[in-house]
Amino acid sequence: MEKNIQELLIQLLKDSLVKLKLDSVFQEELILDFPTDERFGDFSTNLALRLSKLAKRSPRDIAISLIDSLNGQLEGSPAEGFVKEIKVEGAGFINFYLSEKYFYEQLKRIIVEGRDAHKINLGRGKNVLIEFVSANPTGSLSVAHARQAAVGDSLANTLEFIGFKVSREYYLNDEGNQINILGGSVELRGKELAGEKVEFPENYYQGDYIYDIAKLAKEKGVRTEGLGDFAAEYILEIIKKELEDFGVRFDCWYSQKELQKSAKIDSSFEFLRKNNLLYEQEGALWFKSTEFGDDKDRVVIKSDGSYTYLAPDIAYHEEKYKRGFSWLINLWGPDHHGYISRLKASVQAFGHSADSLCVVIVQLATIFREGKVVHMSTRKGQYITLREVLDEVGKDASRFFFLMRRTSSHLDFDLDVAKKQTSENPVYYVQYAHARICSILRSASFAPRQDTDLSLLKEKEEIALIKKILQFSSVLNVCLVTLDPYMLTVYLQELAESFHKFYDLHRVLGQHDALTEARLSLIDAVKITLATGLELVGVSKPEKM
Repeated sequence: MEKNIQELLIQLLKDSLVKLKLDSVFQEELILDFPTDERFGDFSTNLALRLSKLAKRSPRDIAISLIDSLNGQLEGSPAEGFVKEIKVEGAGFINFYLSEKYFYEQLKRIIVEGRDAHKINLGRGKNVLIEFVSANPTGSLSVAHARQAAVGDSLANTLEFIGFKVSREYYLNDEGNQINILGGSVELRGKELAGEKVEFPENYYQGDYIYDIAKLAKEKGVRTEGLGDFAAEYILEIIKKELEDFGVRFDCWYSQKELQKSAKIDSSFEFLRKNNLLYEQEGALWFKSTEFGDDKDRVVIKSDGSYTYLAPDIAYHEEKYKRGFSWLINLWGPDHHGYISRLKASVQAFGHSADSLCVVIVQLATIFREGKVVHMSTRKGQYITLREVLDEVGKDASRFFFLMRRTSSHLDFDLDVAKKQTSENPVYYVQYAHARICSILRSASFAPRQDTDLSLLKEKEEIALIKKILQFSSVLNVCLVTLDPYMLTVYLQELAESFHKFYDLHRVLGQHDALTEARLSLIDAVKITLATGLELVGVSKPEKM
């Protein structure tokens, strides 16, 4: 099939809505769910329940109409022969039951084509720019930045896998007040090292790393006015190394300083003036963001002549579109939530759709050690850094754990659990399943064959494992719709659990018959799927443990 079964069924549902003249009242995203109880099919939708109030009809009545339409459309469609039955159950749920033919054919595709069988071309080559981390170069990356890095990189991996052309970008805030404060911090620590007694302001950076920079600046004879830039460049190299060791790469490091030097901010303001979207009031320059849904207009140039944060951001985001990106995704911390509406207003002012800019808010993480919260204070330098987490638990556990909650949820990261080499540690559990399969296949000198009779796989655990493998493409679709790779970590744990359950109950090696061949093929498909999922979340796939 060119499209996966979920895509086909969703399209059939959309066509049925049009046929029944219900499409005008339903504008939401259509996603098929996996029923928690396998007795209720392989896919399920509550579409009829959601339509009930809008269409002023009972859910079951709508569900029956939709099913009649779906059955009529199945004939001659690519999904024909793969859908065994469609039922309305419960209060009005529509449940899809897939045929054994579908499961065996798709399993064979994975065995023959490998990881490419899981690829679904949802992106169609669309250019996407994902901007993430973008921490000020004023200190080492915190765990909050680390979580954004893990989410952003894994999301980029996933979007690339499903057909988008993705670029990763780090917006470098390398000028302004924070850099001035950084320079002042280094200057005062330098004086302190020289024996002077200094009064250190509360808002200055107080970590031990400031002493290191002050010593180095003195050795290199850096002048006072250049301390901020010197310190920022020094810290940026540390940040780049931390991200490299974390397995995160960027295609572009975009400098705000260079943006300010260019004429791009003035050019963007000139466009807004020509379109009557700027005005002066109380000595400041205001952007008419309320014309695009913002709750109030926003200042872009203050009365003292300095830019607000929004001014360079307007120019920066317009420049993203000019570079050829049609979809912009920004990952921000929770303190930026109120900033979304004004930035969406700015992209609309330049003629772009509000939906072409998506902002994902990544909630904070709390680090636990020995059952206690590790408290953090950025200014005083008393916080757990990405480097500390990497040194303590390693890249694999760090990346996996940072993805184990929805980005919209606060994350509790237990360092002690992340270090365990037992099934209690989720990443170890998944990697062990991959290594265990590699060991079995090595022992059997297994090589995949196209003529393997997969229909011999009839045991409950075998069918459950096949179904779990084939859910992978649907999970990728959920990651796209939600812009959140979290579901990959859930899925990988479920797939590992399904494999372990199968292998503990059914003999694979030692029989040398057609069933053995089928079971080896089955676990080979599990290995391919686990490896692909681990690659997307940026975790290694060991063959021995």
